[in-house]
Amino acid sequence: MADLFEDYRPGPGWDEMFGDAGVPRAAYETLHAALRPLAGSDLQLRAGVLARAFLDQGITFALKGVERPFPMDIVPRIITAAQWRHVEAGVAQRVRALEALLADVYGPGEALADGIVPRRIVVTSAHFIREAAGVTPANGVRVTVAGVDLIRDERGDFRVLEDNVRTPSGVSYVMENRRFMTTVLPEVFASTRIRAVDGYPSMLLRALRAAAPAGVDEPTVVVLTPGVHNSAYFEHALLAREMGVELVEGRDLVCAGNEVAMRTTAGEQRVDVIYRRIDDDFLDPVHFRTDSMVGCAGLLNAARAGNVTIANAVGNGVADDKLLYTYVPDLIRYYLGETPLLPNVETYRLDDPDALAYVLDHLDELVVKPVDGSGGAGIVIGSQASDEELADVRERLSLDPRGFIAQREVKLSMVPTLIGDRLRPRHVDLRAVRGQRR
Repeated sequence: MADLFEDYRPGPGWDEMFGDAGVPRAAYETLHAALRPLAGSDLQLRAGVLARAFLDQGITFALKGVERPFPMDIVPRIITAAQWRHVEAGVAQRVRALEALLADVYGPGEALADGIVPRRIVVTSAHFIREAAGVTPANGVRVTVAGVDLIRDERGDFRVLEDNVRTPSGVSYVMENRRFMTTVLPEVFASTRIRAVDGYPSMLLRALRAAAPAGVDEPTVVVLTPGVHNSAYFEHALLAREMGVELVEGRDLVCAGNEVAMRTTAGEQRVDVIYRRIDDDFLDPVHFRTDSMVGCAGLLNAARAGNVTIANAVGNGVADDKLLYTYVPDLIRYYLGETPLLPNVETYRLDDPDALAYVLDHLDELVVKPVDGSGGAGIVIGSQASDEELADVRERLSLDPRGFIAQREVKLSMVPTLIGDRLRPRHVDLRAVRGQRR
């Protein structure tokens, strides 16, 4: 094996590229054959070309207020067609159940009355929005775009880590990644059948147009962004450009008579569908944070009147609550009458006194997460935490068990990753993006 794989030792989790005795899995044979003859310096050079291409195109993200190129490893992860069909079916099933839940939570509440989900779990969620009750999109779709985060466990089985149905992001980086990777690893792409991703913007536009208010045949769609300082602004601008719609900020919109219009050089133009990338709290200062400078006053009233569709719908965040996540398999059975295709990670509900007692005694073996966190914020991995950190977590869990869940520490799957001039195993997860329209 070439120097590139020198001393490569699969980690404790499932290795995506290698099976037993360091033999590449069938799906990775072409990639392995392409990488094997390369020297580490050659792959480093190609990685540098990729990084510069991202920087030149302004493909960036913000971390702690600092704008930087989006980091991407040059070694692609491969998911076979059969694996993807399973993932695709499982994600679609899960999103249908979450869609039914949201319609139920802000409507008749049948699952709550039947005890499938305790009512207190819903009404105590930080993202349950009472003002969203009775606001029904014209086509009944509240989850236009979903981001379901998956991992592969020690056996290589896909499991759902969390659901994101508020304002999920990341698809633009997939699109640009694919575009530039074809230039830096052409030998791999030339010899492998790869499913295209560049049709996503047109699919998203069709879904948004299908969500237009009743009676609107040629809807005006806009992308609503908080502005250039948002960490995902690159994505907002790219999707607006690729869909051929206007990218607007809150100050570009005006709401009067429960109708929304955008200011243009030719005067005000009615807006029918808003693909918003602003959190609920900042979307409408009439109903939510009065100090918001990035939303537009009156949007929720216009949506309630049926004159504009907000995608994703206001109040979707209740389905992102990590305590409610533990009920999703039951919701799939309840709403769809189906067996869940993608299991959850084993999770402890800390509002159960017995579960809380167990978790407090085994904190060093578990992963603790705040139920309303995102992007890894607030997560404590017990096996890596200090005694002081564990003591702090123990106190917070005792004071607010509803605010946290605990999960088994899964050994995430690993992929070869360029570290210096060698490939080393590193953990990986997967965000599957799902769109809906009716």
